[in-house]
Amino acid sequence: MTTDGPAAAPRTLAEDLRARGDGALSALLRARPDLLSPVPNDLSQLATRAGTRASVVRALERLDRFTLQVAEALAIAPDGAPLETLLSLMGPEAADALPGALETLRTQALLWSGDDRLRLVRTARDILAPAAGSLSPTGLGPSVAEATSGMSPGRLQQILGTAGLPPTHDPVSAVDALTALFADRPRMTALLAAAPAEAVAVLGRLTWGPPYGEVADVGTPPAPVRWLLERGLLLPAGARNVVLPREVALHLRDGRAHRTPEPVPPAVEPRAHDPQAVDATAAGQAFTAIRTVEELVKQWETGGPQMLRAGGLSVRDLKRVATALDATEPGAAFWLELAYAAGLIAADGELDEAYAPTPEYDEWLLLPAELRWAALVTAWLTATRTSGVVGTRDAKGRALAALGPDLDRSLAPEIRRQVLDFLAALPAGASATPDALLARQRWERPLRGGTSMDGLRADLVRWTASEAELLGVTGRGALAAHGRALLSAVGDRAARAAALLRPLLPEPLDHVLLQADLTAVAPGPLQPHLAETLHVLADIESKGGATVYRFTPESVRRALDAGRTAAELHAFLAAHSRTPVPQPLSYLVDDVARRHGRLRVGAASAYLRCDDDALLSEVLADRRAAGLGLRRLAPTVLAAQADPATLLERLRAMGLAPAAESAEGDVLITRADARRTPPRSAPVPVTDGPPVPDGTLLTAAVKAIRAGDRASTAVRRESVPRPAAGGDRGLPRTAAAETLATMQAAVLTGESVWIGYVNADGAASQRVIGPLRVEGGFVTAYDHTADEVRTFALHRITGVSELADDLA
Repeated sequence: MTTDGPAAAPRTLAEDLRARGDGALSALLRARPDLLSPVPNDLSQLATRAGTRASVVRALERLDRFTLQVAEALAIAPDGAPLETLLSLMGPEAADALPGALETLRTQALLWSGDDRLRLVRTARDILAPAAGSLSPTGLGPSVAEATSGMSPGRLQQILGTAGLPPTHDPVSAVDALTALFADRPRMTALLAAAPAEAVAVLGRLTWGPPYGEVADVGTPPAPVRWLLERGLLLPAGARNVVLPREVALHLRDGRAHRTPEPVPPAVEPRAHDPQAVDATAAGQAFTAIRTVEELVKQWETGGPQMLRAGGLSVRDLKRVATALDATEPGAAFWLELAYAAGLIAADGELDEAYAPTPEYDEWLLLPAELRWAALVTAWLTATRTSGVVGTRDAKGRALAALGPDLDRSLAPEIRRQVLDFLAALPAGASATPDALLARQRWERPLRGGTSMDGLRADLVRWTASEAELLGVTGRGALAAHGRALLSAVGDRAARAAALLRPLLPEPLDHVLLQADLTAVAPGPLQPHLAETLHVLADIESKGGATVYRFTPESVRRALDAGRTAAELHAFLAAHSRTPVPQPLSYLVDDVARRHGRLRVGAASAYLRCDDDALLSEVLADRRAAGLGLRRLAPTVLAAQADPATLLERLRAMGLAPAAESAEGDVLITRADARRTPPRSAPVPVTDGPPVPDGTLLTAAVKAIRAGDRASTAVRRESVPRPAAGGDRGLPRTAAAETLATMQAAVLTGESVWIGYVNADGAASQRVIGPLRVEGGFVTAYDHTADEVRTFALHRITGVSELADDLA
């Protein structure tokens, strides 16, 4: 496999990039978007940036295990090794997959030049094959040259003599002779055949790494180790350590860099399910997710819990949410974070900051159920906030709270997408175990997050599987049809997923079934206006496939307090019940309505009035009212020392049904107003790198880099006077008259010229331009560097030179 370009091999990465087509450069920038921040001036700057340590580490983290193994093998191979050398390091089982891995490394500019001279970028070589004293990912130690760098010439001669090599007075030649011996398989086989069995066992323990061993004293080692040290098969690495040289280890490994190359990812074994059952199960759970989020936010409509000083919810408030949702605390944390990620709840920004629904929640409620689900899942897919870490502790030992800071994990969106992609690759209706998904993810990104993050990676895979099930993206562990649509790369994915989900969702009902035990059964989801009224008129007793509401005196009084009359309640029940309104329920409504408002509570401090003086006498004599400080002012009026709110609460606790009244004597409707935060934006995911650029940006960036490269590599005539030392290096210098004449000539001939230019900030630069017009002290020209038409002030041009070859 070779790259397109001239016959001569490139000498640098910049030359290699210069020989690539625009499509290859776009692929590089798509695979490594950090190279675009900011857009490089030319290909030399792009090559330099591609070789920086931070960028190379980021690129290595996104290699799969086999491609990384190939890069590790190239790192220990001689620089510029041919493909045959790499094949011997990887083994014959890797031959079929090797071209694809090399193509990936070339695409990402980690490898350059052709198959006859494979060149891994120097930074990647230093990372994957560190200097002596550090461990290579392959388990190989330093080379003979590195391990003997501080060894005396006399000791080198002793090793050569014991190994049966002719003496040499040049230390470099001695190292080369020892290296050649270890690379010569017949001679090494003969040398090891004479080794004691204990010495061979020592080598066996170090062969696949780690290559360092410990002894009591390198000066007086055990006999097997002494035999190996005398022949250079082990070399000193400190006062108490020895190391197995890389060349010896490669011989013992039969020339292989890895014990087990992994050219093929581990299989994700499918477990079959009926696709229709999967879709139905997922749709049912999707509907439950919508109702759960709606129920959660509705609880905070009249005011949510206060935010902790450090941010987030208290443990007590989290437990309350879990109880209200009939969920575990981790489950409640997930629903809270989901609503927050979708922008449905936020902090209100008041002095005593509390949580409340956002205006976005009202817009979300107006959407059809399938679009509400799509909004939730889209937010989940891209969110970096991770509810699974709620309750754990940060590096300072502080507990992490739901909706609090420090919950972002940049790995989360990537792992969610990968897990779903793995499921999408299985047949329709097939599921997989979390362990199989984790093994596959580890193969896809072995370095992502580092070894210290492997526990988090395993947790994220497990959390993704359970959260996808909760949201209805999967059913019975298998990806549903609407879940697959979310992963599509074409069109509006959310709209396509919602369209597939729509026919699977139950239609909202406009009726309930009233029963004689003062309950109402909703056999399915209710229409919004019916659910809203019933939520005020009755209390939810149980949830599930059908919701059971219970009517109580308190719930009926709540509806009357909200402004409903008894006649309106009777009409509502009759209109929305498929069964006759039970007599006990009618009696309950009439009884509560008859007593509702007979007592009137107003502000004096507070007073209590009633047309029935017998009822007032009964209240005044009740021992439970002793703490209210009641005294009779008139036959129908009692004064109280308590405030109206306390008086209302205590009287209701006594089984009465008082109503609050205004100063004018009108009954006050006590329905609480819904609270909303000011407009809030959903939290922005915290990523560890720039996003992948779109096609338009890539095209523009490649065009600009090409233009800058043409300008920087343009061939100029050698007759141009060079600036004196201390001046602007590389800028041409010509007199003003010569500059004007050259510009005018270039306009007539249509040729491009090379100029030096100093902008208004005093920054000097060199440019290649094609002059179009010269007038009024300005030159209008096509700037090849910026790839656009610009205007240049003549007095800011330091000089001009004709090009040896036109750029056209």
